[in-house]
Amino acid sequence: MANETLWTDMYNITWEQPSLNASESMPLGGGDIGCNVWVESGDILFYMQKSGSFSENGEYLKLGRVRLRLTPNPFAGVTGFQQSLRLEDGSILISAGEEGKESVHIKMWVDIFTQSIHFDLHSDKKIAMEAFYENWRTEDRELANEKRGRFGCFGMEGYPGEVIKKKDQIAFSENGILFYHRNAENTLSPDVMIEQQKLTEYKDEICNTISNLTFGGFMFGDNLVAGDVTEGRYCNTDFKAWSLKSKETSNNYHLQIVTHREQTPDMNQWTTRLKEKAALADKEKGNPNKNAEWWRQFWNQSWIITDPARKDTGNLWEVGRNYQLFRYQLGCNMYGEYPSKFNGGNLTFDPGYVDPKMEHDPDWRQWGGDVFTAQNQRLLFWPMLKSGDFDGMIAQFNLYKRGLRGAQLKVWEYFGHNGAVYCEYANDAGLDFGAGWGWEGSKMRQRGKELPFGSPEIKAVNTYFEPVEQGVMANGSISYHWESQVEHAYMLLEYNRFTGRNIDEYMPFIKNALIFFDEHYQKRQQMRDGKTLDENGMLVFFPSTSCESYRGAKNPADLVSGIRSCLESLLVLRSDSVSDKDRDYFSAYLERLPDLYYDVIEGDTVVKPAESYIKYQNVECPQFYPLFPFNRYDINSSEIPVFRNTWKHGNFPKNMVISWHQDGIFYARMGMVEEAYQYNRRKLKDSERRFPTFWGPGHDWVPDHNWGGSGMIGLQEMLLQTIGNKIHVLPCWPKDKDVCFKLHAPQNTTVEVEYRNGEIQKLEVLPESRMKDVELFLE
Repeated sequence: MANETLWTDMYNITWEQPSLNASESMPLGGGDIGCNVWVESGDILFYMQKSGSFSENGEYLKLGRVRLRLTPNPFAGVTGFQQSLRLEDGSILISAGEEGKESVHIKMWVDIFTQSIHFDLHSDKKIAMEAFYENWRTEDRELANEKRGRFGCFGMEGYPGEVIKKKDQIAFSENGILFYHRNAENTLSPDVMIEQQKLTEYKDEICNTISNLTFGGFMFGDNLVAGDVTEGRYCNTDFKAWSLKSKETSNNYHLQIVTHREQTPDMNQWTTRLKEKAALADKEKGNPNKNAEWWRQFWNQSWIITDPARKDTGNLWEVGRNYQLFRYQLGCNMYGEYPSKFNGGNLTFDPGYVDPKMEHDPDWRQWGGDVFTAQNQRLLFWPMLKSGDFDGMIAQFNLYKRGLRGAQLKVWEYFGHNGAVYCEYANDAGLDFGAGWGWEGSKMRQRGKELPFGSPEIKAVNTYFEPVEQGVMANGSISYHWESQVEHAYMLLEYNRFTGRNIDEYMPFIKNALIFFDEHYQKRQQMRDGKTLDENGMLVFFPSTSCESYRGAKNPADLVSGIRSCLESLLVLRSDSVSDKDRDYFSAYLERLPDLYYDVIEGDTVVKPAESYIKYQNVECPQFYPLFPFNRYDINSSEIPVFRNTWKHGNFPKNMVISWHQDGIFYARMGMVEEAYQYNRRKLKDSERRFPTFWGPGHDWVPDHNWGGSGMIGLQEMLLQTIGNKIHVLPCWPKDKDVCFKLHAPQNTTVEVEYRNGEIQKLEVLPESRMKDVELFLE
């Protein structure tokens, strides 16, 4: 497969009818831009979204919507319509015309290198074109708490003050349309959270990437001049439209939208740099060949092709195709300043087409804004290790690096010790998100009576309106759920193990993420009984939670296994940023770390989610986190039967495929072949929407990216597992199912396999020295 650069052709998506509305859109993107493209009522439309375009309220805004109208309309009354996503070069092709007659051919793509969107049109006969830039943020507007109006900037939900969504600036300029959103120096997010959490004296030390932020773009094209300003309504939202019209009819058009995002107090600087990018984009006409080469390398980097000959009567071929389609969606934000969001990435559309009750504008999404829910986000980035998309992980890591100072200051101010603690809803400031901290005196998400740190009545089971511990969120689901910072520290260490890349710049985050638990829980134990450790010399992690499910937990399985894996990885890490003193500390920390706890049910030994817990809620399975993500046991381990017993006797919901559910990953790690196969087939089957990988809303939104990410991981783990130095090939794959794949393993290793008719036809491991670590599972 390595030389077959066009294997992607069989996975291209082609529609032969226009769309009803934006919910039937097709993804297009590259670099840090995502677009939804569709043809409706004779017009070509697309939404534009650029990574990190956060408003003063922390809402994640689209750049706008573009509508292209051709005269005479080539889509009227023809039977030869096609709209195709071409994975080979990341483009969308749209054509209309009956065989042997005049036709129109359109190509759209995103230029990764100038951060611009391009629209190339050729018509057999001369036509007129009008390009409309449509914007719904033309007046300041208050976002209300009612009807979840602030859910799109989740951090501000329940805030007792006003939340004003500021208007954009749009104007004709030099035969084009200039549009942008400009944040003031003082912004609600994160300023309100700094004040809310009584950290105002440290304001200058806390990261603020929203103040003085400007984002927008410039739309222009040859043979186009300023047209009219009109009004309209789409879905539930009024908008204004600024148009560019062709000066004269033509056979060819090239429309460009150049984007720019920059944090600067000097607005002229932003405009100057936008113009420089526009001049470069115009000169290079969008670099189509250069972009095609980027996508070629992307697809040659890794692949999974299930049932290549399409022999299976079920949807197995579809599973591989959807794996690739979703990888394309992640690849569209490979270089974003911010990571793709779990609840739609850069590809959301009008919420009214997801839930008719949500009569909000196209910017709105559930769990929205400048917060990144860690338990969901992580599932977009774990699969990038085996797919080899390492550059795409950087933005997620940088989120924690930028937030470090705020996360440290919060610990020192409230708890008086070292380390850093991050909210489950991670953000640049490193603070708890406002709605989670709770608002004093609010009727919604109210922060209850505050008790001193270490108060014995606090047991991690309270929530809004109830007593809350100093320095801790009122949100009961995640108030003591701090495992995710450990998981991201471990992800960084695994990133180093896979790539060998230097991670010294992230070492302060890794160290502080771990130090927090050691110092914090020693201090808590000392406040309880005067000793820092229990009678066995072990740390006591209480009060805590095991994921969001087991509240009031003592020594949660996910937390203790994560810390152990991090410490063990740090002790073997070759890095100047880990001193001998550090190694001595990590070794001692490891010695006082509690282990997993077990129980016996009907004669079977099972793993407990924690040593003890007070309350069960939600539907997560943290007792399997020692398998994934923390790699404590490989598939040959004597502990695997214990985890199978744990699954057998577990009273948690099973076989839920929506959103972030990870059963398919756990099945693969436990070697449960049939269960993994059936589950992951369901997980990666076509969505209920027109585009196959626009899953959701599930628990989250559409397109549900943590649905796709967890599906990617589950499929990868069926084919390749890489705990320690071992490379387990086909550890949980049905022996009668064909598959071809190229995946990545630690130590800069790639593994390419062709498995057909029950036999391995090809096994190539590079470097060849790693072949000694390969173990095949063919019996």
